[in-house]
This record gives sequence, structure tokens and C-alpha cells, in this order.
Amino acid sequence: MMKAKSLGLAIVGLVMSGAAAFAQSPTLLKQHNDWAAYSLTGGIGKVCYALTKPTQMLPGDRNHGDVFFFVTSRPAEGVNSEPSLLVGYPLKAKSTVVADVDGKPFSMFTNNDGAWVDNAATEAQLVGAMKAGREMTVRGESSRGTKTTYKFSLSGVTAAINTAAAACR
Repeated sequence: MMKAKSLGLAIVGLVMSGAAAFAQSPTLLKQHNDWAAYSLTGGIGKVCYALTKPTQMLPGDRNHGDVFFFVTSRPAEGVNSEPSLLVGYPLKAKSTVVADVDGKPFSMFTNNDGAWVDNAATEAQLVGAMKAGREMTVRGESSRGTKTTYKFSLSGVTAAINTAAAACR
């Protein structure tokens, strides 16, 4: 439960800006196998998200910090089911992270310690593949040039995304 709370707080830093965002703590809505659904109300309105941690981090001899993959909705900004990656270190500037769901690759652009898909159509395709898939592998490169690989279970992703989406309706 403590890991879940620190996970939620880490996500808040990414999805919200300004001191007002930190006035509220995220609320765990429900744990769905390897994914959890959270909500938070802050300066920009309600934010709801599904998130998970990797089941494997490579290379194994490196400090990856906290690593999470999440799908976020921010109704006040017109954002619905936005997939993102958050890592515990800066990613290589202007690089590409690839999220592979059961052999289907999706490109994501990087910005500091996060990665996002380029357009809304690709977001929906990635989320759809995640809901239908079994495992997702995400590959990127740190600002120091270290190639990193993360494996994420997709068990519970559909239920967690649905729970988060329902909380933001």
C-alpha cells in the first residue's frame, strides 16, 4: 500500500503542475490485478488514471528509480485515456521510446523523464492493444546512453482503465 501511495504521488508530479496539485493526495479507486485506478482533484479539475509498475527492469545492475506506465484522463483539458511512461531518470533528449504490445510496436516521444505517443489516433491504438494484449515491453535510452527495457503485465489493465474513466465522467 505504501508503494501504491508513492506511485500515486509520483504520477501527480507528472500529470499536474503547480503547488495546488500537491495540496491533494490521489485516491486509490481500486486495484485490478497488476494495475490500479486512481483519481485526484486539483487546480485543473479531476484527473483519473490507471497505472502499473514493471515486472522486469533491464539492465538489472542499474538504478532505474521509480518506473510507471499509466493511462490518464483529464476531462477539463479534453484528455481521455492518454498513455504515458514515467521513469526515474532523464531519457535521452529527442529520442524515441518504443512500447511493444505482443509484437505490435508504438513510438513515443521523450521529454526529460517521460514519454508520450505523438497523436490521439496512436494513443487509442496503443490503449486498444494494451486492453487486448498480455504483455507490454517498453524500450528506451537514458541521457547517459544506457539502453533500458521494461516489461509490464497487462493483467487488469482494461478494468483499471474503465474504473478510472468512470471516475472522471
